[in-house]
Amino acid sequence: MQTSVSGTLAEERIVTAALLVIGDEILSGRTKDRNIGAVAEHLTNIGIRLREVRVVPDDEDAIVAAVDALRTRYDYLFTTGGIGPTHDDITADTIAKAFGVPIGVDARAEKILSDYYAAKGLGLTPARLRMARVPSGADLIENPVSGAPGFRIGNVFVMAGVPVIADAMLRRVTPDLKTGARLLSVTIPVNRPESEIADVFSAHQQLYRDVQMGSYPLLRDGRPASDLVLRCSDENRLAEAAETLKVALRL
Repeated sequence: MQTSVSGTLAEERIVTAALLVIGDEILSGRTKDRNIGAVAEHLTNIGIRLREVRVVPDDEDAIVAAVDALRTRYDYLFTTGGIGPTHDDITADTIAKAFGVPIGVDARAEKILSDYYAAKGLGLTPARLRMARVPSGADLIENPVSGAPGFRIGNVFVMAGVPVIADAMLRRVTPDLKTGARLLSVTIPVNRPESEIADVFSAHQQLYRDVQMGSYPLLRDGRPASDLVLRCSDENRLAEAAETLKVALRL
């Protein structure tokens, strides 16, 4: 059967990240998150490994605790949600608290918003001005979609929750990120259920401990099947593991 290989080999250093999704609406199910998959795919493609994702409510203590834990554990922390104009948008304040710095209206952000709304014939209301509040010492993240910027402080990137804006902000900061070895992947489709291939697959993982291997069950043409996904930053090692696995499975 055919296999698919994606990615290119990069230098052998590992760069890690976490994603913090903030919002009561995510936890209640009212809003279906679309940022996790998009951020994970983008980071993987540029050579950053997303190691952890957390979802927390619009609660100051929960956000501060998560930020403190994740920013020290990984090279980068990305957050989505909670930087809008309403009273429950508390992310900027809690990030400032986590870093122990003051927060106030940022002159750069205020000008961006003033120009954006002026071009639409609108004024900068107190609610809109809330989106210009930025922790002291932070750099702004451009928002080409709706004006209101995100910001970066230390290794934490604070982005909007609206997927199209989060994606635009992530792409804006990408050139500033250090990256490492990209994980290449091979997918081997097997028209058998996991239970029939588990022993062979487990034994193969022991032979190639440096290759990440995962099995994903599904129905293919109405019948139980499996997609075996192998990941490694070494293209030759990955190809060898995939080919020998196909032989072991008699594909």
